[in-house]
Amino acid sequence: MKQKFLGTFLLSTLACMAAPAVRSNMLVSTDWLSQHLNDQKLVILHISGNRTAYDAGHVPGARFVPLSDFVTTRDGIPNELPAVADLKKVFEAAGVSDESRVILYGDTNVIPVTRAYFTLDYLGHGDQAALLDGGLDKWRGEGKTLAKDAVTVAQGSFTPRIKSEIVVQMDAVKQIAGKPVATSSEVLLDARPAGDYRGEKGSHIPGAVNSFWMDSQTSKDNQALRSEAALRTLYESLGVTPDKKVVTYCNSGMQASQSYFTLKYLGYDVKMYDGSMSEWNAKGQAVEK
Repeated sequence: MKQKFLGTFLLSTLACMAAPAVRSNMLVSTDWLSQHLNDQKLVILHISGNRTAYDAGHVPGARFVPLSDFVTTRDGIPNELPAVADLKKVFEAAGVSDESRVILYGDTNVIPVTRAYFTLDYLGHGDQAALLDGGLDKWRGEGKTLAKDAVTVAQGSFTPRIKSEIVVQMDAVKQIAGKPVATSSEVLLDARPAGDYRGEKGSHIPGAVNSFWMDSQTSKDNQALRSEAALRTLYESLGVTPDKKVVTYCNSGMQASQSYFTLKYLGYDVKMYDGSMSEWNAKGQAVEK
């Protein structure tokens, strides 16, 4: 009888701890994209800090949007979200409409791309957006068609539906800071390199755990995400389990956007502290090493 009870209890516990389903619609493969290039409602955006790689050869039909269109400096804090009206203009100029399926990719760095995804998610369009897994490097490496022509873009009609809850403010972070990960229902995830997180080179928000965003990629040079199993092992080894709400941060909300994307892809309840260490330090908040 006792053994039966314990068995039932364990099964119940495991069911509660079961990993959430992967949000598979957040990633598309190069093969999928090559087969859907002519889809009427598909909008492909090449996101980067500059357009050098875009001009040298991009995915056919892709429109270039610079990273600078997705960030602004506010009250001395860099890389903050621009005004909603400005973001609406950016996406409409790129041809994005309410019914658009938006595919995002980059060239040498995935961070501008995940920042663009976070922005679309904030604007309420995240469920209709996805990253090209592996980016331009994978597309080019597979010998798929590249284009150099300028793309003529019809103006889109985009309606922002703001999800302010995914952007965490400093006061809310202060309520989480310092709480033990093992017993807290919320966890702070620092997405910076270990040297920035601790030691002589840096410090972090009290109680935060560290997972460098690049560790969720296949390699430093390969922007494809690691396998689901590897990613779950990576986060759960830090106590970042699916039953916890996660807030990602970094220096200024850029690296944290990659961790935000990855955790959301894994089915986690995740938000981002956009002000990150730039704001935390500027406001004189306590840190630990």
